[in-house]
Amino acid sequence: MLILRRFFLKMVKVNNYVLFVTSALLILLSTILIVIVENDTFPTLFDGFWWVMTTVTTVGYGDYYPVSVAGRSIAIILYVLGIGLIGVVIGKIIDGLAMFRKKRLEGDIVYKDSGHFLIIGWSQKAYYAVKEMIETNKGCEIVIIDQLKEAPILTENIHYIKGDGSDLQTLEKANVTQARAVLIFADDRMDNDQMADGKTLLIASSIESIAPGIHTIVEVMEEKHIKNFKHAKIDEFIVSNETISSLAVRSAFRKGVSGIYSQLLKRSVGEDLFYIPLRSHWIQYRDAFQELLNEGATLIADRNDLAINRKLDEKIPVDAELYVVCNHSTYEEILNKGEHQ
Repeated sequence: MLILRRFFLKMVKVNNYVLFVTSALLILLSTILIVIVENDTFPTLFDGFWWVMTTVTTVGYGDYYPVSVAGRSIAIILYVLGIGLIGVVIGKIIDGLAMFRKKRLEGDIVYKDSGHFLIIGWSQKAYYAVKEMIETNKGCEIVIIDQLKEAPILTENIHYIKGDGSDLQTLEKANVTQARAVLIFADDRMDNDQMADGKTLLIASSIESIAPGIHTIVEVMEEKHIKNFKHAKIDEFIVSNETISSLAVRSAFRKGVSGIYSQLLKRSVGEDLFYIPLRSHWIQYRDAFQELLNEGATLIADRNDLAINRKLDEKIPVDAELYVVCNHSTYEEILNKGEHQ
């Protein structure tokens, strides 16, 4: 028993690859030998494999068993070595799964897929952003970067990487160069807005240095700081303080205005803002406006241009991005109709 104990302790320390290969060879060799030694009892390789597996996993159905001295000798070897070896292998697999989950929870991973959304800086706003993404596309891949001890959210398609968002190594772990878009949220833990925007600028600059073509959305606390981001080539800015203040003032002057904004910002409630692909027979904005209106949607913008109603007779450029307001079912009908035209 002392010898076996030392043997199994050494097996636990053996390289996983060697351990798995050794286990596979033991099972394969035992299967072949038992079929050769007792062909009457084990007429096929599958019968031999079945018996070996039920033996080493201690299931022991009893439907097959060796009757010769040679066959029983093989069984004894499996009892002594096989059961212990397979037990160690199963333990290694369980430990590996537990370690993988622990690494995911603690953010010690490397994300290798592409087309994901990268969120830098965890906050309540980031939480609602993730929620909105999942409601928009349940299958989208999201990677969160922050310095929290454990992942704030962890699902099959939501991943966490612990680290500094301005650190190039952390960004490489998140595979930022292959991301679909990057959202940088201001650090709410900082009392000073200038320091918060300074940290955001540092992160944006780091992203620009290794992934200049990535679509980047940045939250800034004060609009006057946007000019400091010019060299970072940010695609879109969200001004946190001014946006909230402006909405509050509008609501104060006209009751109910905030509800309109909220509805347009939430995909799960009523009317929403949707992108509509161009149709080949649309020449002027009027063509698109009237046809979409007949289908139950209101054309309101081309990219960030909201003056569509004053330029209906102008020609639609080939690179136009049209947006409408409608409900989700109407949007689906419009897309289906557009595909058949």
